[in-house]
Amino acid sequence: METLDTVNESSGPTLPEEIYEAAKVIKVTDMLAEERPREKALKYGIESLTSAELFALILRTGVKGRPITDLCRDLMRANDGKILNLERRDRRELEMIDGLGPVKAQQVEAVMEIVRRYRRESLGRRITIRSSKDIYEMMSTEIANLPHEEFWLITLNRGNMVTGTKRCSEGGSTGTVFDVKKILKHCILLGAEGVIVCHNHPSGNLRPSGPDDAITRKMKEACTAVDIRMLDHLIITTEGYYSYADEGRL
Repeated sequence: METLDTVNESSGPTLPEEIYEAAKVIKVTDMLAEERPREKALKYGIESLTSAELFALILRTGVKGRPITDLCRDLMRANDGKILNLERRDRRELEMIDGLGPVKAQQVEAVMEIVRRYRRESLGRRITIRSSKDIYEMMSTEIANLPHEEFWLITLNRGNMVTGTKRCSEGGSTGTVFDVKKILKHCILLGAEGVIVCHNHPSGNLRPSGPDDAITRKMKEACTAVDIRMLDHLIITTEGYYSYADEGRL
């Protein structure tokens, strides 16, 4: 019996036409030239490509019945067209996109990691904190786009130069654990002269909650008791930040 692999143009497919067509692997090269990401980038520049087309250029090949451009459009559609949403996806969620699979999911993860590393590169030098904006620029790459809350500590020397950062706790989408004793012990062991604390709100809401206010008061009191300056407490999201110091609430 003739198989799909041995079908040629002269004999024609032995399977129903619609099944035969669906079984084909549709490649980017089968598309019109103006629809191919590579040709489009060469003609109009890489910046002319949509996010879906950029991923198509990276992932390169589609699956049976679906060109890579369609697959990548579905990938972006599943994330409302936003790279920020895509960055939050873990591998299991990525593999749920029809046709993505473990290899392509890993490639997408690699792209997201490159993005994160690019944003962190300027942090290789020692940073001096002069304003709440400096804190936000330093920490937003770490926690702004996380799908869960994390609480971080920044330690400073007498000149407000950053001497270290530490993730103190990790929670769910609506809260995290705060242990002032452990945080203060860490500050003392490092000989910190000043501290800043910050955490993210996955919801994007910048308004402090009651527990946020309580954490700020407790941390401020503890620092005062051991003669450590508390400079600020920031709430961080992808849209911006809330500073207790800027609002006169420290």
